[in-house]
Amino acid sequence: MTATRDDHIRAVVAETMAEQQRLHHEDIDAVVLKAVVAILTSFGVEDDDRRELRADLQHLRRWRKSVEQAQSYTFKAVITIVVTAFVGVVGLGIKALLSK
Repeated sequence: MTATRDDHIRAVVAETMAEQQRLHHEDIDAVVLKAVVAILTSFGVEDDDRRELRADLQHLRRWRKSVEQAQSYTFKAVITIVVTAFVGVVGLGIKALLSK
């Protein structure tokens, strides 16, 4: 009889603690959501502007990636030009030595 009563008490306490934990997480979620909304509103972003903001961020991401790609191509082109110039100078040097 005592074991059943103890098990029942443990179950009630565990259920109560789980409910308190759930309520605590809901409170945290509400505070975080309110803070994010306040910050976005202070930046001038309204709830209705979410689609436009997302499109703007996607555009910025595409722009950044294209700039990074252009930098990569520019670096490769510069390396190619330097190597070609070096090979040209060495070729002219060899030609000059052979023509003497």
